[in-house]
Amino acid sequence: MRKNIISRKMATLTVGLLLNGSLLLMAGLGQAGLAELPGLAYDVNTSLADNLKGLIGKKVHVTLANGATLTGNVKAVSNELLHLEKLEEKEYFDALVRIAEIGAIDTRFRDYQR
Repeated sequence: MRKNIISRKMATLTVGLLLNGSLLLMAGLGQAGLAELPGLAYDVNTSLADNLKGLIGKKVHVTLANGATLTGNVKAVSNELLHLEKLEEKEYFDALVRIAEIGAIDTRFRDYQR
C-alpha cells in the first residue's frame, strides 16, 4: 500500500515536471519567432518630432492629449506638425496633427519571422 502511494506521488511529480518543461520550451519558441526590425527605435534624448522623423513611411498610433487616437503612416514631420497618410478606417484621408497636441506615440518595433 505504501509503495502504491509513493508510486503515485512520483508519477504526479514526473508529470508536473514534464508539463512545466513543455511550457518553458513553448514560451522560448514563441519568443524565438520575434525579430527586431532594423533601424527602428525610440530615442528619449531627442524631441518627439525627431523621433517621428525616424518613423517616416512607418505605421504609427498617435494618441492626442484629449485621448483621441489616430493610426496612419508618417508622411512628413516638421518641428510643429505631423502629416499622417492612409488613416486606418479612412484610407483616403490624411491628417495634419500639431506635435504639441500629441500625448503619446506607439509603433511596432518587432516582427514575427516565419
